[in-house]
Amino acid sequence: MNEDVYVLGIETSCDETAAAVVKNGRAILSNVVASQMESHRRFGGVVPEIASRHHVEQITLVIEEAMQQAKVSFSDLQAIAVTAGPGLVGALLVGVNAAKALAFAHGIPLVGVHHIAGHIYANQLVSEMKFPLLALVVSGGHTELVYMEEHVKFKVIGETRDDAAGEAYDKVARALGLPYPGGPHIDRLAQEGEPTIDLPRAWLEEGSYDFSFSGLKSAVLNTLHRAKQRGEEIDPKQMAASFQASVVEVLTTKTLQAAKQYRVRQVLLAGGVAANRGLRTALGERMRQELPGVELVIPPLSLCTDNAAMIAAAGTMLYWQGRRSDLALNADPSLPLA
Repeated sequence: MNEDVYVLGIETSCDETAAAVVKNGRAILSNVVASQMESHRRFGGVVPEIASRHHVEQITLVIEEAMQQAKVSFSDLQAIAVTAGPGLVGALLVGVNAAKALAFAHGIPLVGVHHIAGHIYANQLVSEMKFPLLALVVSGGHTELVYMEEHVKFKVIGETRDDAAGEAYDKVARALGLPYPGGPHIDRLAQEGEPTIDLPRAWLEEGSYDFSFSGLKSAVLNTLHRAKQRGEEIDPKQMAASFQASVVEVLTTKTLQAAKQYRVRQVLLAGGVAANRGLRTALGERMRQELPGVELVIPPLSLCTDNAAMIAAAGTMLYWQGRRSDLALNADPSLPLA
């Protein structure tokens, strides 16, 4: 690891077309993201076919922009890292095929990266990772607790059994008449309200680090429906605050329990919902009170949502460990984290 390693990262797993160049797995030289949020907003969620078509239109421009901003050429690159899964298969295929074409044309090693590994390694761009560590990954499609004893060695100790936290946020936001994506709007409303509505917390069986949010989502919908039938009005601020309090309490409690059991040195927050102010604040406060000797790392907002710098960071570590993908690399929408 004496010579500098430059890695181009490519991410197209959902509705962001992203490319980035990262030096030595830590320094971001460029991080370009083309968002499709406006295209999907009128549908209230991501439409896979539209996402794929936008990726095809944007991918070349985004890669060119990332290379220009980083002031590097393809001959400077040691590897090209690309999200191979999980995600929307049509969307993934655009990034995977772009990466394979570039790797083949320029004779550069190709590294397939797991999307969740990328979210975890967004923290490497902020702070050196200290093992053993625990990562709480919370996004639109994933809610997982991941234990790591060393680099790119993942053990999933808890995951959602139904809706991911981000999905629950979007569905509750829709019920409250808030625009897509719902997470930031609920978070903003929750700051203005008080958790006065009694909503369930799904702890599941004792000792389990798994999550379940579909019951909470149903409880919110039923509460709103019953109020409407009675001709009553529920303040959206109070509902948002009550819903968020339930989600945050379960996430933080299970994270702290796992951190104590596994005796970790560091806790990482990762994924799109890591941008949530309520979660960031609550986890920080409880860590200071209950685990003052354990470091909490939270990436900046720009590295919480999907981006390619995190893919390049994870890809750099895989490259250093001698992991390579061949040109038969394919998109895998249900790729396991291993």
